[in-house]
Amino acid sequence: MPWILLLIAGLLEIVWATTMKFADGFTRPGASVLTVAAMIGSVVLLAQAMKTLPLGTAYMVWTGIGAVGAFVVGIMFLGEAATPMRLLAAALLLAGMVLMKLSS
Repeated sequence: MPWILLLIAGLLEIVWATTMKFADGFTRPGASVLTVAAMIGSVVLLAQAMKTLPLGTAYMVWTGIGAVGAFVVGIMFLGEAATPMRLLAAALLLAGMVLMKLSS
């Protein structure tokens, strides 16, 4: 169960990172409310997962899901560049998350 909570927390991190982009410096109320709600939900679920998962593992996986997910959203929906170096960086983050999960 903690891994499921952590996964959902990471997905909410992708949501808040994406909606923050559309909040335009918190000047757009709808996107701003979604951003704050997703932030709160993400942190609450992370805290629940941390009750049983090690701090370093939970935090690294949470931020990794958010970072790689936001990277993918940026490429797929926002027209951001998918250069070889950026793809390698994302692959290394993903590899680190897998290794951290396997070590727990």
